[in-house]
Amino acid sequence: MSNAATQQIAVIGAGLMGAGIAQVSAQAGHPVVLRDVTDEALQRGLAGIRASYEKFVAKGRLTAQEAEAALGRITVTTDLGAVAEADIVVEAVFEQLEVKEAVFRELDKLAKDGAVLASNTSAIPITRIAAATSRPESVVGVHFFSPVPLMRLVELVRGYKTSDETLARVRAYAEGVGKEVVVVNRDVAGFVTTRLITALVVEAAKLYESGVATAEDIDTACRLGFGHPMGPLQTADLTGVDILLHAAHNIYAETQDEKFAAPEIMARMVTAGDLGRKSGRGFYGYEGK
Repeated sequence: MSNAATQQIAVIGAGLMGAGIAQVSAQAGHPVVLRDVTDEALQRGLAGIRASYEKFVAKGRLTAQEAEAALGRITVTTDLGAVAEADIVVEAVFEQLEVKEAVFRELDKLAKDGAVLASNTSAIPITRIAAATSRPESVVGVHFFSPVPLMRLVELVRGYKTSDETLARVRAYAEGVGKEVVVVNRDVAGFVTTRLITALVVEAAKLYESGVATAEDIDTACRLGFGHPMGPLQTADLTGVDILLHAAHNIYAETQDEKFAAPEIMARMVTAGDLGRKSGRGFYGYEGK
């Protein structure tokens, strides 16, 4: 294993989360392999990383040389076999158990002995993901928050068989890329943060759907009454209504707790393509923004 400062990191998935995880890892000095299934996805991910570094340079948070050096530490590939040398593999693919299980079955075959296999899931129990491998003690949840370069929190999740050593190694990695961690000791669906925000979003969407108050007033109530920087419906639009609907379904399936039963309006919005900021419309309109 490499020393903590120069561990080889592999990130699976070059979407918004995966690219962000690759970005902060490279910025902290780690060599990074970023893998996705198409060259187009990889180029989009790299373009996002480059643009983010440029913003940091413009704001004086990085020098141009530091940004260029960090970019130089990122290698992109469509070959999953590139994880073979990684000390820590972070999976950041679509938030669906079957998709993640398929990735972890392959990682189990391809990653070296002793590698940490981490999932960036926000709601799926780590024990279920780990069960797809022959080394559940090496599987751990490392839940980054979006946008990864700006959000300081990482939620570490211990699966039923996650070893103390695996948790310690992923903690050192997360803190080394500048994050503050909280540890979830019991592997429940939704962990801590996703359970809290999903319950709030579901209730806010129910209030909105039943005409109790406008989206604006519900969000204003949370911002001014509770000191939240962003209201729950604005948060849903930023995260993606589809992502939160998936999370609600996952948590409800596990708990059968009615507070996680998403209202019909969320399903209708997803079916209609009103996913939030990324589609131009969610609980609010973003056309032209």
